[in-house]
Amino acid sequence: MSQPEITAYLKTTCGWSNGVRAIMAKYSLPYTEKDIIQNPSYRFEMEQRSGQPLSPCVEINGVMLADISGEEVERYMLEKGVVTENEVNTNVPLNAPCTDAQHAAMAAGLPANL
Repeated sequence: MSQPEITAYLKTTCGWSNGVRAIMAKYSLPYTEKDIIQNPSYRFEMEQRSGQPLSPCVEINGVMLADISGEEVERYMLEKGVVTENEVNTNVPLNAPCTDAQHAAMAAGLPANL
């Protein structure tokens, strides 16, 4: 199986973004991470490519998956044969939102890992 081309538009710290990262680790997939909090130009790029402002967005082999959880990324990759099922435990929730404290910290420009 050839390695897919994956670009993930993620927040520095966010439940859903962490779920996407966990799936990439679970399947040992190389990917390009574009942190939309640390680099606002990546947010603009994400919005232009996905057509909407919500994250995470993950592009896999040219297909944009907008506003998606790690759980949904995994399901898509399994359905499309990008990966095959494995029993690796991520130890990270794959479908969890940012906490209110994380949102407030990001809005204030503070570290979001509260």
